[in-house]
Formats: sequence, structure tokens, C-alpha cells
Amino acid sequence: MNQNSPISEQKYQHATNSLSSAASKSLTDLIESLSQEQIVNQDLLLSLSFALRSFTNLQRFLELIPLLVTQLVGVKGSLLIPFQDNGCIWREQLQMFPIEEDQGIFRQLLLLEEGKNIGFGMQEKNLLRLDRLVQRHFNSFNIIATSIVSRGRQRGRLYVFDKKEIDFGTNVHRKHIQLVADLTGVAIENDVIFQVIRNHEKVDRQISIGAEIQSQLLPDQCPIIEGIQLAACCRPAFQVGGDYYDFMPTRPDLTDTAKANGRWAFVIGDVMGKGVPAGLLMTMLRGMLRAEVLSGLPPDCILHDLNQLALEDLTQSHRFVTLFYSDFDARSRKLRFANAAHNPPLLWQARNRAVSRLDAPGLLIGLQSNADYGCGEIMLEPGDVLLYYTDGVTEASGMAGERFDENRLLRTLESSCRSGSSAQTILDELFNRLDRFVGEDHHLEDDASMVVLKVDEELMLPSLNSAFA
Repeated sequence: MNQNSPISEQKYQHATNSLSSAASKSLTDLIESLSQEQIVNQDLLLSLSFALRSFTNLQRFLELIPLLVTQLVGVKGSLLIPFQDNGCIWREQLQMFPIEEDQGIFRQLLLLEEGKNIGFGMQEKNLLRLDRLVQRHFNSFNIIATSIVSRGRQRGRLYVFDKKEIDFGTNVHRKHIQLVADLTGVAIENDVIFQVIRNHEKVDRQISIGAEIQSQLLPDQCPIIEGIQLAACCRPAFQVGGDYYDFMPTRPDLTDTAKANGRWAFVIGDVMGKGVPAGLLMTMLRGMLRAEVLSGLPPDCILHDLNQLALEDLTQSHRFVTLFYSDFDARSRKLRFANAAHNPPLLWQARNRAVSRLDAPGLLIGLQSNADYGCGEIMLEPGDVLLYYTDGVTEASGMAGERFDENRLLRTLESSCRSGSSAQTILDELFNRLDRFVGEDHHLEDDASMVVLKVDEELMLPSLNSAFA
């Protein structure tokens, strides 16, 4: 029979067309299948991305990871071993899919003592140990392991497992696994940041409460004392500071009128340091000092007793206190004073129109037991101005880096006193000068407190001769 007959050629052509049609259909089905797989994978990744953007519970998010990566890669299961911020295995957040899979691996991880050590997940040898432990448990499976890393820090380990005869080690699968691991790392990092922020908010609330309590311990207004004006202000560098000033009647049981004409204690002090610890110590000293004032002892004895009372607490805290204590008799205008290494107050004397320092020998409170303190006294005269201040004023840094220093403070005080200003005006001018020196864009590095005492000037009545002239 002729092989090139028309019938044979027709059969051959038909067979060829059938094969071509089948191949074309298979290719079409393959492309459609791949497209469907891509759509499913995209939906899965979009779901994970949405969960990452909107989650408020990290545990719920981590529960999704093994399920999602299993469906994304098309394997039997997945295991997630996250690390805490300190590097320990995060046992409470161990996750696996399917959940009915043998939980023996969880028991092994919970019993792994090394996993409780700080920094465990940050060492390569420990990651290899985890890999071997998981491989031994899933010994009949093929396993891919990848690290969960965020900002260069190990946040956990992600394992994907399936039967050995199934190949899931293609580049696409590995990229999908790594993508899920990276998103998991971002989620854990976000949770760490969120926890830090929440802890800071708690601390801020506690500091705010402490600042409010401390502000209530400082006098909210100056007392009315016969013959003098008082003005005071404290500007803490932080919400809670170590500066302290107070006005205390030595006889609080008297009537307001009697107290206004009686004896008052004026004190200003500074705990070495800033923030909450300094504020707590100053609050403690305030209570001790107020009890001592009731004894009516002279200033040097009060500082001596205060040093004895506070020595143990200050020694344990490794801090010291500077304190200037004075008492003022409104009837005689006598001021007695003692100094525990505090900045000596500046005295403007109206009679000679000059500034001098009030000082007396004495050690820091809390430095040495049985410390002795000197006692000085002075009669204040009409027009005299006394400025108590803390070193936060003179140590304040200017825009060029220099200190405000005592000379600037002295010159500003002298200028204000020469103009005959009130105590409040003098205080305002001193702080305005300090603010200009520090600059608007800068803040004080230390607490700054000032108290201004001004003796009322005598009322000058015209003489009879001049009245009838």
C-alpha cells in the first residue's frame, strides 16, 4: 500500500491536530491554574498585610502565621518559635499548624532549660540547636527553617514541614516563607515598641502624679508677715525636682495676726541630683525639718539635728543636700541664719546701696555625723532686699555655653533694687534676665529656685515747717 496515499495523510494530519489541540488545552489549563494560584497567594498575603496593619493583639496575629504559610506554600504544616525581647524563647507564644499535630515538640521546647537564658536566641549555636531539635521531632518530614529578623535582631524561628517525597524547596516557595517571616518580625518589633511606649506612659503618669504632689508641698503662696514682702518661684528642670523652699511659723498654733508679727523660718535647699529620687529625698527632708522648726532652736542647732536625722537615708542613697536655714523675727527684724554648704543668699542693703553675701560655716547635710554649723545674725533695715537662690540659677548655661554665674545675678539684683521695685517685680526681673540668657530654644539643665524678701520702706511724712511753707 502506498504510504503517501491521501487517506494516510488525512489520518496523520488529524492525529497531529488532535495532539496540538490537547497540548494547547493543557497549556491553557496550566496557565489558568497558575493564575488562580497567584490570585490565592496574593489574597493570602493581602490578608496578612491587613492583619499586620490593624492587629491590636500580637497573639492573635502570631496564631495566623503557621496557618497562612502552610496554605501559601501548600505544605502539611508549620511551626513558629518566637523570642522575647531579651532573647529567651517566648513559650507563651509558641504556635503550630495543624493544631492537632503531635504537641510533643512544645513539651520539648518548654523543657529546654537553655531557652530560658537571656540572649538565647541571639547566638547562632542556639539556633542550630533548635533546628536539630525540630528535625529530630519531625524526622520523617522535609523541613525548611528561616530566621525571623527585625532591625538586625533575631525575633524567632519559622519552620515549614512536609513529606520528604514532596519538593517544596523552589525559589518561589522560599521567597514566600521569607516574606511571611519578615512580616512576623515587623509585628513582633511593633509590639515591643508598643509595650515600651505604654511603659513610658505609665512612668509619665507616675511622674506627673509625683510632680503634682511635690508642687503641693511647695508653698502655693507666700505668707503675710508684718513689715516685709515675699515672692518665690521654683522652675524644675524635670517634672520632679530636688529644689525646695519653705516658709514656716515657729508657732503655728497662734492666730494669723499673731503669726504675722511673730517668728518665721525661711529655708531653701537642693538635693544633689535631679528627677524623682531627688524629689523623694527632698520631700523626706521637708517633713523632718518642719518637725525641727517646732523646737524653737536656733538655726545652727536645727541643721545639726537635721543632719543626724537624715544621715542614714542620705548615705544609703549616695546623695547630699545643701540647705540654708534662717529665722526672722517680725518685731525686731532680726534674721538669724546657718548654712549647710548652700549658695549664700545675696543681701542688698539700702543704706549703703551695695550687695553682700550672708554666709556661715557648715558641711553638706548627710556628709558627716556630728557636723557642726556656725550661726550668724543681722538686723534688716527698711528697703533691704534678701535673695535666696539655688545653684540651678548661677549654673544655667547660655547659648554660647557660658554660665549665668553669681556676678550676673548680683548685677541684675542690684539694678532691680536701685529702682525701688517690689519683691515680686524683682523676682520677675531676675527670671526674665535668666530666660534671656538661656535663650528661648533652650531649657534649664537643673532646677532653678529663687526667693526674694524685701523689708518695707519706712513711710516718710512731711515736716510741719514744709507743710505750712
